[in-house]
Amino acid sequence: MAFGWAENRRIKMRWRHCVEKPFSIGFQKFGRFVGRHPWWFFICPLVISTALGTGFYFLEDMEANNIEDQFTPVNGPAKLERKFVEENFPLNNSVYSNQRLYTMGEFASFIAVSRDPNIFTNGAIKEILSLDKKVREIKLSRGHEQLTYEGLCARKSNKCIPNKILDIMNHYGSNIDQTELTFPFFRFGFTTIFLGYSVGGVNVSSTVIKSAKAIRLFYCLKEGNRSTTDLWLNEFLKVFPSNQSLNFITVTHSTSLSRQVEFEANTRDVIPLFSITYVIAIVFSIVSCLRFDCVRNKVWVATFGVLSAGLAVLSAFGMMLHIGVPFVMTVANSPFLILGIGVDDMFILISCWQQTNVHARVEDRLADTYKEAAISITITTLTDVLAFYIGLMTPFRSVQSFCLYTSTAILFCFLYSITFFGAFLVLNGRRENSNKHWLTCKEVPEDCPVGRSKWYDLCCVGGAYDRHTGAEEVQPMNHFFKKHYGPFLVKPWTKVCVILLYSVYLSISIYGCFQIQEGIDLRNLAADDSYVNRYYDDEKAYFYEYGPNIMVIIRGEFAYWEEKNMLDLESCVEDFKNLSFIEKDIFTSWLKSYKYYGYHTNLNLSVENVFKTNLSSFLRSYSDFKQDVNFTNNSIRASRFFIQTVNITTAIDEMNMLNNLRDTARRCSVPLLVYHPVFIYHDQYAVIVSNTVQNISVTTAVMLLISLLLIPNPLCCLWVTFSIASVIVGVTGFMALWDVNLDTISMIILVVCIGFSVDFSAHISYAFVSNKKPTANEKAVEALFHLGYPILQGALSTILGVIVLSASKNYIFRTFFKIMFLVIFFGLFHGITFIPVFLTFFDFFSSNSGNVSPQEKRALENEAMTNCQLKNIQEKAIDHDKQIYDNHTFLPDNQQLFPPQACPSVWTLTVNTHPTQSGQMCMASTVPMFRVDSQTYEVQMYTASNDAVTVNCNQNLGAGEHHCVIGNNQPPVSQECNAPFINCSDSADPVP
Repeated sequence: MAFGWAENRRIKMRWRHCVEKPFSIGFQKFGRFVGRHPWWFFICPLVISTALGTGFYFLEDMEANNIEDQFTPVNGPAKLERKFVEENFPLNNSVYSNQRLYTMGEFASFIAVSRDPNIFTNGAIKEILSLDKKVREIKLSRGHEQLTYEGLCARKSNKCIPNKILDIMNHYGSNIDQTELTFPFFRFGFTTIFLGYSVGGVNVSSTVIKSAKAIRLFYCLKEGNRSTTDLWLNEFLKVFPSNQSLNFITVTHSTSLSRQVEFEANTRDVIPLFSITYVIAIVFSIVSCLRFDCVRNKVWVATFGVLSAGLAVLSAFGMMLHIGVPFVMTVANSPFLILGIGVDDMFILISCWQQTNVHARVEDRLADTYKEAAISITITTLTDVLAFYIGLMTPFRSVQSFCLYTSTAILFCFLYSITFFGAFLVLNGRRENSNKHWLTCKEVPEDCPVGRSKWYDLCCVGGAYDRHTGAEEVQPMNHFFKKHYGPFLVKPWTKVCVILLYSVYLSISIYGCFQIQEGIDLRNLAADDSYVNRYYDDEKAYFYEYGPNIMVIIRGEFAYWEEKNMLDLESCVEDFKNLSFIEKDIFTSWLKSYKYYGYHTNLNLSVENVFKTNLSSFLRSYSDFKQDVNFTNNSIRASRFFIQTVNITTAIDEMNMLNNLRDTARRCSVPLLVYHPVFIYHDQYAVIVSNTVQNISVTTAVMLLISLLLIPNPLCCLWVTFSIASVIVGVTGFMALWDVNLDTISMIILVVCIGFSVDFSAHISYAFVSNKKPTANEKAVEALFHLGYPILQGALSTILGVIVLSASKNYIFRTFFKIMFLVIFFGLFHGITFIPVFLTFFDFFSSNSGNVSPQEKRALENEAMTNCQLKNIQEKAIDHDKQIYDNHTFLPDNQQLFPPQACPSVWTLTVNTHPTQSGQMCMASTVPMFRVDSQTYEVQMYTASNDAVTVNCNQNLGAGEHHCVIGNNQPPVSQECNAPFINCSDSADPVP
């Protein structure tokens, strides 16, 4: 049993060294190389960024903000359905029919809303007619061509498509308020007019309109001449100034171009935010790295850390533009995210740099920095990059472009962190080694001269460091995590509170997950204060009752004359009519009219020849129906009929409508498909959930694999996976409660949230696993001491990087901020609260635990006795020498013990033999601890020779702890220099 435990530990340690140790050593060597050649690694990124930045010349050409192309599934079913409609039912501009278009069409529209309860008043009607006249009188010139509405309008029977409600208003004049207008159909002369799209906010009594709140007018233009119609549509917008004076109505307006134009205008909203964000990031970084020591101050380090992230964005975006990757507006979110990631890596590197020995050579300091930070920043980069690359699996081009730009920028951010920023750390380290002022670069004293003021001490004295460790002084926030927050967190009652808090968090998150809504509302693609949104608001308020008129298409050849087929088709039609959102009484069918035509002309339409022979004459008489039948070469290739939807007001209604219509068509024995141009945008509902689940699942699996490779401890990786799942549930639930839908924007941020979850949990988990404290609570405190503040800094920097987006008028940018805020906030809370507490409950990581059983201890000792080699003993000796040196303080002596003569380069500690309470004797040994270079006076740790021996006095017998003395067996050096020596007794006073 004990042997199995030891063998398992041995295998784990081998695996860990196979992956982690070579990785760290490789970074250590690279850091030393950068440290020796800093100027090359400082200048090359600047040159590369300048060269790649020329790609911004192609930015305007690479912009791709077509809403349909970027925010709808690439191969969505509706696009295939549209292609079928386009091929089988081509447009006929001479017989225009809005419901038969396979696109949204070219049009302008305005909604007039009465200030009074009823819009059918003389004053309101006059103002509406006046606006209509202005629209029809729009004229503009293009070269020698005069463009008017009459010349551009869509036509039927050689007349512009009229607004029938205007005909009614003109006909009845001032008596319209006394006219019984029926709704939704009104018999006007010999025709029946559908008022459902024209009159809104109606109050009906037995189909008779008692009052109405709004009237909507459409001005349809001919298809196929986009450049000309765009000019007229832009001129249309000028008819409705924001300060127009209307006494009886308020007006909102829109065109078929408005949504696209307003969406593209959003980029102007975000450009000023870039500069604000980078100023905030620089200020925050400087404040975080500010030191009250004019030598150790990291002001320039913080500034160049932010600059490194900016260079990464410049290089990545420039390279993508050179390659030809489309630049979508969603990509504009990326720089804010990259800034946070880059500053996060900067804080990790600075933290590791500050723990190195200030007297070591700068290349050695950078080597040690890279060795310690290698795993952390590599995990950060790998998880984030892979999360974005997995996002390329989504069928939305806007998401694909965002992922390509952002993942490439993260890679550049990583490269510039270990080259450009590392090189600057070296240059700054050289300044610190010379004890020069951070601003003036002039040498300053380490100690304040007698008689100088405190201000002089603060501004002109510097170079302090921890005399005990040789590293820079620990910052107050690190002390806070070690002395206050960490011990507080591991108290039993605090752990209980943390568990209760987590239970509340999880409960609210799960509740929120059941409240989430799917799909992006297209109105959100425009800015909040856009005129388009006001039009959509009025449309939703007054014209919600009647939704899109849906095509139901019979695909392929079908025997319409056979009775069995007709019964099957009628059964399918009834299934459609029985849907809750279908108006049964509004049904348009060429076949129904043809049967009615055959009945009155005594035609036996159950005979194929009769059916086909008379169909052509019927279609010539009814021009609208001619567009509904593809009758070619005496064969009906396809045909269609129309059903009317009602009460489609929310995204859920749209999703249910689309799914139920397609399911009904699929169940029908007749080959059917359903289509409406708006389905192009509704297709997102069919893939958004499945793609989100797929991306999250794949990303989680990849993150787990990376964690296993770089943190080779299964239980630790299990906690990383737990953190991923917990943060995703929290973000999903709370974003639903924050009125954020699951759409193309939030979908990709949820995938990104996995990367950030790994960042926070992996940092703290790795620090917990790798430190050598004996108990779980001490490990948690130590992990928070080393990484609590850098994690907090990274989280705050990322939040500050995106916080300006909360002030944006655009939904996309605000959504990005909301979700990123939730991701970082919950990730931070997991990293410095939940995970440390949970890890203390499951501490099976450390071989140094104080709870090792005697059997396990004997098994380890036996294994050490049989497998240890001399090289391993040497490494332990070196580490222990340093531990003794670190754990003792040499007291100053005012007497001059050192005569003015040359001292040996090797200083020794002499340990006296001294009896312990158990009667054991500590053997005298001469221990070379460090060297003093006689030329440069640099202090270097002395490396023991191959014949190093170990003398163990480390036994706690009640009289204090006795340290192991490890050294070589070389003869003692001369005591002429009065070298200090330490007793191995309870007291450690120097012998005079």
